Amino acid sequence: MPLFVDSDFTGEAGLSNLKYYKYSAIDKSPIARYVLKPYWTWAVRLFPLWMAPNLITLCGLGFVVINLICVIYWIPDLVGPGPSWLYFSFAAGIWLYSTFDNVDGSQARRTGTSSPLGELFDHGCDALNCSIGAIVQSASMGLGHSWYSAFFLLLTTFPFYMSTWEEYHTGTLYLGYINGPTEGLILACGSMILSGIFGPQFWTEDLRDLYGSHVPSFIPNGTKYADIVVIAMSILVLVTQPLSFYTVYKVKKQQNQSFAAVIPQFFSVLIYWICGYLWLASPYSYILKDQHFILFALTLGIVFGRIATKIILAHVTKMPFPMYTVMIIPLVVGALLTNIPVIFKR
Repeated sequence: MPLFVDSDFTGEAGLSNLKYYKYSAIDKSPIARYVLKPYWTWAVRLFPLWMAPNLITLCGLGFVVINLICVIYWIPDLVGPGPSWLYFSFAAGIWLYSTFDNVDGSQARRTGTSSPLGELFDHGCDALNCSIGAIVQSASMGLGHSWYSAFFLLLTTFPFYMSTWEEYHTGTLYLGYINGPTEGLILACGSMILSGIFGPQFWTEDLRDLYGSHVPSFIPNGTKYADIVVIAMSILVLVTQPLSFYTVYKVKKQQNQSFAAVIPQFFSVLIYWICGYLWLASPYSYILKDQHFILFALTLGIVFGRIATKIILAHVTKMPFPMYTVMIIPLVVGALLTNIPVIFKR
């Protein structure tokens, strides 16, 4: 079965396990179930039967790549403002990406071409979109090469990793009542539309400059809509993500296995997050100062894509959890090099 699977990683046992693969997903979102599912059912009929599901996935990723190219050309400082139509095109690109991302599975079932490669390729594109989407979102809100942009980059990878980790242990991709692929993308599209109407400065202006005395006194001076978005996203992640830990805990308990034994599986992604932070936080780092955040985000996106796809590959081949990827090394080296002067200065 030519699935382009790395036999050096999976071995013959992993390849033979592919025949046991069966895709399973649960999406609890009412919006997805009652609003978007009929839309996706209609949209899949627009694609010819000869069009491969993975080609649909790739085309969907192409829309956000076009968004990225537009950012690099028109808003390289991630502040702008760019032409108002550009922000509407960002929303259209994200919406089309989401549509194609959900239609590809329906196309696979429609044509009888479901395969482990489809899930691997789909999740790989989604992982890459974490970094691309963060760049486009930052540009659409005029956040610049700043810690706000870094927040979007690092935060989007956390729920993605948690759902991928949970799927490895449970065999089912679970999306809660409020989740990133549905409500998150809808809110992202909405914010881009608002930027097209009011301009990206809408998100970074002091609320008191916008509304004067109408702003409640308990809100600190200098508060911006961007601050509210960051706080809301943080709370949402902190509230929803512990469910993944609890779900895996229950599965391990049913299997009479130790939950503590799976905690080290966060090694790679913790190193990823820590090194990303340390590289940016060093006073000798020029990523934010000299506006290199786009390149940095894309580099981190490729590394995260490798981490996520190795987990999915292990899932579909029923192999041991991948604890490490060699692509972490450049991040570790970069974090060390930018912080060595800090250590010696002490």
